[in-house]
Amino acid sequence: MTVVESVLSHTPEPLRSVLIKHRELLKFGIVGGTTFVVDNGIWYLLKLGVLEDKPTTAKAIAVIIATIVSYILNREWSFRTRGGRERSHEAALFFVISGLAVVVNLIPLYASRYVLHLEVPNVTRFVQETADFISGSIIGMLLAMVFRFWGFKKWVFPDDLGQRRRDVTRSSTDA
Repeated sequence: MTVVESVLSHTPEPLRSVLIKHRELLKFGIVGGTTFVVDNGIWYLLKLGVLEDKPTTAKAIAVIIATIVSYILNREWSFRTRGGRERSHEAALFFVISGLAVVVNLIPLYASRYVLHLEVPNVTRFVQETADFISGSIIGMLLAMVFRFWGFKKWVFPDDLGQRRRDVTRSSTDA
């Protein structure tokens, strides 16, 4: 039994139908939760260590690593029935969309630190860290997630290419 099937088997029926209908979104959300942990774990390791004076750089590095993890999980699980492009072309599109999403993700953190000046010595360390988390890990991540889901479905893993791939697979098994 797969992870999604396991989750769905424990879900009450009215919600189960909605989740089945939006299975890709559910899988994308699970991948997003996984990469959220990867992103924030690396960000805080860097931000509280070697890149203490450069939180935006630390966040960019963390997002890039999380994006690599995201590509692997989305390609092999979330959108495995879509796409159908040559891997190098698909990966290039994935990383272009993800690169744009990095910019989307960093805008709230940048604004928090350098426009609103929510950084030490203007505020306490606690306020700075809370503002960083809210702007970088919640607002930025949510904005980037919406952008990525839309971009991945539209350009990286379009359903029309996936439909052709599914048709070829079906016809080869029928023969």
